[in-house]
Amino acid sequence: MTVRRLMLALPLLGALLTGCGIRATEVPTDFGAAPSRVPCSLAGPDLSTQSAHGVPVQVFLLCRASLVAVDRTVRVPEGTPDARRRVIVAQGLLDQLAAAPSASEKAAGYATYVPGGLSVSGPGRHDPEDALRLSAAPSRLSSYALAQLVCTLSDSAATEGDGSVILGGPGDLPLRRYDCTDGVRNAPGSTQPPSSAVSPA
Repeated sequence: MTVRRLMLALPLLGALLTGCGIRATEVPTDFGAAPSRVPCSLAGPDLSTQSAHGVPVQVFLLCRASLVAVDRTVRVPEGTPDARRRVIVAQGLLDQLAAAPSASEKAAGYATYVPGGLSVSGPGRHDPEDALRLSAAPSRLSSYALAQLVCTLSDSAATEGDGSVILGGPGDLPLRRYDCTDGVRNAPGSTQPPSSAVSPA
């Protein structure tokens, strides 16, 4: 009798299990867009890129072929003279630009084209006092990297904050004043930062 009941129950049990499987596939599984589906949008502050101590700054990263400002911090020792402070901030900005974006930034579509190992120094003997000299000539950088550098430096504590920055390569290579414009921010790959020659001080 028990065996007969089990044999009768097996088809019913199979139907129930099959039904459960069908119902499971009908339950919606998309509870919202993943970060990678929302380009250039970060859910909140990225703590991995923040520092407990430092000067708040912004760097420009690439996202969907445009420049987008991202918050960072740069460490500056207290009591640093202004001239030295400018160079420390500029170097900190370069280091932040050359660092790989965080996991959440990558998921949102952020990228950087600034090469690692790039260094910056203050003005040479005959340079204007607000000039910055890079370890590589600006003309050797890609259009994306130059746009990132110009827009990041031009509105920072490393410059006069007027939307432009005086940059040159090592040694006595000619200096140029570069401007960060809306066109550069919107299309850094095809729009070079406008520039003009700078005369020695």
